[in-house]
Amino acid sequence: MASYGTTSFTIGSAVSATGSAFSDAFESYRRAQYLFAGSAVAPGAEAEDDEFEYDEETGYYRRPIPESEEEDEGEDLEYEPRPQPLAEDAFTTSFDWDEDQDSLFTPSMAFQRNTHTDHHRGRSTRRFQRPTIPRVQQLRAMESLESSPLLSRKSSLVRSVHEQVVAQETDVKDYGLTATHDTSLLAPPPQTLHHRSSNLSHKTAHYTYVGRSTYGQTLFNSIAILLGIGMLSEPLAFAYSGWIMGSVITIVYAYISCYTAKILAKMILSDPRLRSYSDIGRKAFGPRATLFISLMFCLELFAVTVILVTLYGDSIHTILPYASADTYKLCVLVVLIPTVFLPLSLLSYTSILGILSSVTLVIVIFVDGFTKKVAPGSLLDPAPTDTGVKDLNKLGIAFGLFMAGFSGHPVIPSLARDMIDPSQFDNMINWAFGIASFIYAAIGGAGYLMFGNDVHDEISIDLLITPGYSSLVNQVCLWLLVISPISKFGLNAQPLNTTLEILLGLDTTPISSPEELAAKPDGLSSISPQGRHVRLKKALAIIQRIVVTVLSVSVSIAIPEFSSMMAFLGSFTAFMLSIVGPVLAKVMIEGRCGVFDGSLVALGIGMAVWGTLAAFWSAS
Repeated sequence: MASYGTTSFTIGSAVSATGSAFSDAFESYRRAQYLFAGSAVAPGAEAEDDEFEYDEETGYYRRPIPESEEEDEGEDLEYEPRPQPLAEDAFTTSFDWDEDQDSLFTPSMAFQRNTHTDHHRGRSTRRFQRPTIPRVQQLRAMESLESSPLLSRKSSLVRSVHEQVVAQETDVKDYGLTATHDTSLLAPPPQTLHHRSSNLSHKTAHYTYVGRSTYGQTLFNSIAILLGIGMLSEPLAFAYSGWIMGSVITIVYAYISCYTAKILAKMILSDPRLRSYSDIGRKAFGPRATLFISLMFCLELFAVTVILVTLYGDSIHTILPYASADTYKLCVLVVLIPTVFLPLSLLSYTSILGILSSVTLVIVIFVDGFTKKVAPGSLLDPAPTDTGVKDLNKLGIAFGLFMAGFSGHPVIPSLARDMIDPSQFDNMINWAFGIASFIYAAIGGAGYLMFGNDVHDEISIDLLITPGYSSLVNQVCLWLLVISPISKFGLNAQPLNTTLEILLGLDTTPISSPEELAAKPDGLSSISPQGRHVRLKKALAIIQRIVVTVLSVSVSIAIPEFSSMMAFLGSFTAFMLSIVGPVLAKVMIEGRCGVFDGSLVALGIGMAVWGTLAAFWSAS
């Protein structure tokens, strides 16, 4: 396996099926889209922490056997070892154990479990008998088998379980235990392996998840997620906040968002049982938080679908002003409704248009700005701008517009888990937010210089209606902004529809983790309810998807201001999911709140309330 240093930008995977770095990068991007969709879907099942009992003697959790499951005396207990929780649920950035030892089976001493008879209850019960092998002998056995760290495989680990058991037969016989080749009877690993666990109970002993994305692939995916449609309103955000406040907000938001992204990554990497943003929320706030998080995801995704419809209508109306934007929005329903039923694997291909449109927009802004000699729309002859804030209500809107560009946190935990070397995540996310912040500042600053306080909600409109530009190049850019929302609508609507179907009881087979969706990406598009009234549930699910699509278009018509919806998306959902939520989760798990974290929570809530009220006031 390749080695990844702190400055490695390797794009291709360590083991490539195609041998093409571009192909590997593209497949990694598609996988990131699956992880994004899976992160926004309501979890399928909640953790049942009361299912296990902790055994102080052995240091493991075990599942008690119900009376109905008890069988004849002499059979072995179905044993599920679980690590002992630490006194403090500390965050970790690396693991000290072998991925191969936690994957399929654990090399250890093989022994038979004895059974005991409970004379008081008058029936046979089976208890786990602690092995009597001295600790020194266990350590010697583990040292002979432990041969590599998490990220470096050696040929010695290719040994089969049979060979491992045979190598230990002598040690087992020395202590009077019966040797066995049955791998199901292998003992749990000694506690000298430094597993770090948390207060959430384990359901199985095998938790290690091996990522598939390299440092460079994860960096590319993170930047692609951060650089969304929010860049279109960056010049307007500078116009509302002025140069000084706009620059300060961009830097502060980038730093805080990067900090909270690292919090989410550390939490999900410190406890391998956690698989998504929702799992982190359930661990920190309890099972009741799952519904609230799911509703927040639904609200965010619905706002995104409304914004995509608004962007489509404004863009095509600018290119073809023969009909109103609302008319175009109604007509596009014929195209949008089928996309909510398309397979996610197909939609992931079309999502590449979003990257093309973003890159094209950046190029066109600077080419137009430097090729045009006089204002408006020239970087060589800047338009009048403001240094400070002129309107507090517009400053509140600017809070949401800036924050909307840093709202990719729900998928951050999945990206961290999907890295081949998770220890490089902090370095990678620093680069990702640094690059995204630079691009946002460049677009916002350039657009503000070119058009000043008269800039539109979407700078793409200014690029087309301003005379003196190359109409062909600008029209290509704008046509990409017309097609891109249509292609991304289904990608954002499918996790929204799946979550609603789960909450409404129309789907009984929800996605349990983002990785499960990445393995079976077409699970969201298929409507396959189970249980009773299958046909009725299927019909209601189809109607629900159509209704949600119609509602997105209706809200876009009712609130046509692109900036108002972007401000709401950034102020309410982005602040709660990207700033307040991660910090509060850290405080709840650690059991203490520092001055910095407390200040972030207060600042986030204050700006969220301010920005949300300003967005509603502007829309009304």
